[in-house]
Amino acid sequence: MISKLLRDIVDRVKPPFEPGGKLGFLHSTFDAFETFLFAPNTVTKKGAHIRDAVDLKRTVFMVVIALVPALLFGMYNTGLQHFRAIGDVAAAADVLGCWWYGFVRVLPLILVSYIVGLGIEFAFAQKRGHEVNEGYLVTGLLIPMIMPIDVPLWMVAVAVAFAVIIGKEVFGGTGMNIFNPALLARAFVFFAYTPFISGDKVWVRGVTKGGEYLDGFSGATPLTQLGENASDMLAGADVWSWIVGTIPGSIGETSVIAILIGAAILLYTGVASWRVMLSVFAGGLVMGLLFNAIGGTPVMDMPAYYHLLLGGFAFGAVFMATDPVTAAQTNVGKVIVGFMIGAIAVLIRVVNPGYPEGMMLSILFMNALAPLVDHFVVAANVRRRTKVAKVKTVK
Repeated sequence: MISKLLRDIVDRVKPPFEPGGKLGFLHSTFDAFETFLFAPNTVTKKGAHIRDAVDLKRTVFMVVIALVPALLFGMYNTGLQHFRAIGDVAAAADVLGCWWYGFVRVLPLILVSYIVGLGIEFAFAQKRGHEVNEGYLVTGLLIPMIMPIDVPLWMVAVAVAFAVIIGKEVFGGTGMNIFNPALLARAFVFFAYTPFISGDKVWVRGVTKGGEYLDGFSGATPLTQLGENASDMLAGADVWSWIVGTIPGSIGETSVIAILIGAAILLYTGVASWRVMLSVFAGGLVMGLLFNAIGGTPVMDMPAYYHLLLGGFAFGAVFMATDPVTAAQTNVGKVIVGFMIGAIAVLIRVVNPGYPEGMMLSILFMNALAPLVDHFVVAANVRRRTKVAKVKTVK
């Protein structure tokens, strides 16, 4: 009943927005809202096309659903870290209170990300006369989830604008971009405004009193501690808190359990590639074991599986490395690129303690190399098939 009512309203409003109508210049914008509410009623008339029940809208919807567990836990953890920092034990024990505090603080970041990003997407679609792509619905949620809770809103807006314009639109829009837009936004903040995404103070919200941080407060993440004093950090390691996610860190990256729930959703629905996910974790583990064999420093000697639990490793493996646009397209390429992402991330952590979070740079680096890897995989396959064909011809 409601669906039919909405359909009737849209059909009545639609004619002026059709090409040639009074508001025809807004056709792309109107089409974006219509296709968001309803499946398109157009059909393929010519050319070769892949026909499948899973379209981009359904894919995007499933990724958003998969992100929800990590997002909800991130909101709770934001409140938990805040109340722990100010020493309010009773409030820290109130799960709903912690979540509400985090919800109020995280929501503005999400709104800014969507308003700025979608605004730019709509503007480019109108200018080009193209349809508005649903892909940013995922990117717009990923960006605040990989940011510290204390990052200023204006900084998020600038980072989003950079990621959408420079990272995607200049390449031709969704599906044409080389780098993951969400990671570009984080990289922009990291290199342009480093103090707002590193150190101890940015990971916990609202711990100032009269403009000064409270005495004795430390919001250092385990990775920060690993870079500053690995021996003490490893001596007091609480692995269970790393798995659950009750530690300082980026909003959506702390809980391995919540991230793995999202991974299960993506794999069950076939949205993400298991080859990429598995190979990223395998690459990180193998590189960690290699450093264990070499030894010599506390970071090299720490259990290899620690790397898989710390920082943005799990989140990157599940939600970033599996991006179908920027990942490798061949099955062998997915395994190679995924393995290299995990290995390089751990390599950066161990070799450069000053920058213990290497997942962002690792994924961006392999985004750039993914087409080259696919090229060599395809070329090798062609050579193999050519040899087989020649042998059969001779016989």
